[in-house]
Amino acid sequence: MKVIVAFIRPAKEEAVREALHELPGLSGASFSDVRGFGRGRSHVGDEDIVGAAPRVRVEVMADDLLADNVESTIASVAHTGKRGDGMVYVLPLAAARRISTGEAGADGV
Repeated sequence: MKVIVAFIRPAKEEAVREALHELPGLSGASFSDVRGFGRGRSHVGDEDIVGAAPRVRVEVMADDLLADNVESTIASVAHTGKRGDGMVYVLPLAAARRISTGEAGADGV
């Protein structure tokens, strides 16, 4: 199992959400409003300036076979070609359990 974490532009949230709904076998996703900075942060003199840009954090837990499709879907839908489009990370997921039913592992996701 994998955890896919992405940081995308707020304007792309709806399109990414709709695209993820279309993926067969995907059980859900979480979206959170966050702020952060990356390589493109502004500089004035030697000081780092101005805080952070608003982004949406997308989190998806998926079976290993579905993870690549989730990653590529998010990346392609969120792409504008401009600096600051975001990042997608894929991490291993050691365990999962659905609290309501007690299902564990891939069934719990």
